[in-house]
Amino acid sequence: MINLFDYWRSSASYRVRIALGLAGLQWQNLPIDLVKGAQRSPEHLNRNPQGLVPVLEIDEISLTQSLAIIEYLNETRSLGFLPENPIGRVRVRSLSYAIAMEIHPVCNLKVAKFVSENSGGNLSVMDWMKEFIAPGLAAFETMLGDDFYCYGDQVTIADICLVPQIYNANRWEIDLSSMPKINRINAKLLELDAFSKSAPIMR
Repeated sequence: MINLFDYWRSSASYRVRIALGLAGLQWQNLPIDLVKGAQRSPEHLNRNPQGLVPVLEIDEISLTQSLAIIEYLNETRSLGFLPENPIGRVRVRSLSYAIAMEIHPVCNLKVAKFVSENSGGNLSVMDWMKEFIAPGLAAFETMLGDDFYCYGDQVTIADICLVPQIYNANRWEIDLSSMPKINRINAKLLELDAFSKSAPIMR
């Protein structure tokens, strides 16, 4: 049995759900309610000392960090999430990291709430999200070529990172009208079951 400890709105969990779907794997969702603080329970901290989701139990091991999990699935299931050539791999990783390591951490809801609560009323969570998500995605747009997906004509880790970030952008009312490449790629990806069926749904 594959167990995924996740939270329905977590971008990182959303990435792993997409990857599991693309791999054709069946898994059991075990929700960790971040709003209620379940991530800080002794039980969950034993799974992941960082108190984060996702945690994936697979192949008799326990894995954390979404990109590491996705690369593990790619390497053990030969999923083609990274191109075979070094230039292609570094390109895909650059695109992936632009979202997962630049936009996502600073726009983590915990960070945004801390800023809002300590800004003396000068900043709302919405203000914070718009300040960083919009320019981050605008830069991502300029990094894209004219490929079918983010890189080439096969789904890569970059695509797996993009769709959850677009979900967040829509949630925080980010104007994406000036990003035609992102909008086109996102629409194509959402036609795939692994992406559409992994979308956040309240459980």
